[in-house]
Amino acid sequence: MKLRTLILAVAVLAALSVAAYLGNRTKPASPTDPRVGTALLDSDTAAKAAGLAVADQGKEVDLSRGADGTWTVGSYYNLPADFSKVSQLARDLNEAKVERVVTDNPERLAHLGFADSSITLKDSSGKAIWRLVVGKEPDSGTGRFIRFGDEPRAYFSGLHVWLDTDPKGWANAQLLGVKPDDIASVEMAFDAGPPVVASRAKKDAPWTSAATPAGKQVSADRVSSVLSSLTALKFTDTTGVGDAAPAAAAPFMRTFRLTTFDGRSLTISLGRKPEEKKLKATDAKAALAAMGSLTDTKAPVKPTVPEFDTIPAGPVFVSISDSDANASVNDLMKRRAFEIDDYVFTGLPQKPDELFEAAKGK
Repeated sequence: MKLRTLILAVAVLAALSVAAYLGNRTKPASPTDPRVGTALLDSDTAAKAAGLAVADQGKEVDLSRGADGTWTVGSYYNLPADFSKVSQLARDLNEAKVERVVTDNPERLAHLGFADSSITLKDSSGKAIWRLVVGKEPDSGTGRFIRFGDEPRAYFSGLHVWLDTDPKGWANAQLLGVKPDDIASVEMAFDAGPPVVASRAKKDAPWTSAATPAGKQVSADRVSSVLSSLTALKFTDTTGVGDAAPAAAAPFMRTFRLTTFDGRSLTISLGRKPEEKKLKATDAKAALAAMGSLTDTKAPVKPTVPEFDTIPAGPVFVSISDSDANASVNDLMKRRAFEIDDYVFTGLPQKPDELFEAAKGK
């Protein structure tokens, strides 16, 4: 082949290669795309939302906002939602920006991890007013590929978000809305003896009690510890009010009564079914056999050491009553039974003596 012909052939092949590349490559991002540089979620849209849905890996949680602005978790017995968590999500979406267009090529879109991970805002009728579909993280850098609704274009954002689809995780676990400084008196019941009442005239005044032994004074630190534990009560799980576990705990409740400086009264009962020890079935049979051998003078009597099965203590449940008839906790107690951490219960004083210390100067 002549050299000139060869050169022409190579040039033609090169031109075809360039044409093929230009035809198949992703179209360059439009420098005027209106979304680039803007927040993923603007404040006006967030303010219009009456519902929120978070979906990921085949699971979904739904929340709704009432006319009074409070959020509830529809996926978890309509319990009050953790407003700080809802606010944090909205803040994350508002602070994250659309940094660049990635692609509108359907083939490339299919490789960016867009499946069922999404965040949706809804109006009062349940209709979606904003939806962000979240894809995978890029191979380099941090952030996520994103799409808006069903739009055929993908973007990249430095968004950091946790798509929590555990309904219980969205519920407000805080059961009381009072603080230790609000409390004027506390009544504490014990397994033996009468309850002990400690009171104070104002927030900074010393605690006093009619039950204070001679030469003693109320331990401010111990009372402070009790109030901190009770006013900060959070549930770890819930169950039906008529279920076996809370019913088993009911006979073993200890009751505490808090009275605020403005006259509000809170009754808090908490407890659990205690640990049990039961004779093992095999030992029970052996005991019966031994009893039979006692009536048979010819049969030898072998002493036996009984063994027991230990049944662990049950979970700790709490029941709360507020003298304010409109307090939300009263309604909550009718709908669910609330379980709390064991250490809250075990950390409370077990004997009246624990509430007192040597008087200063004694």
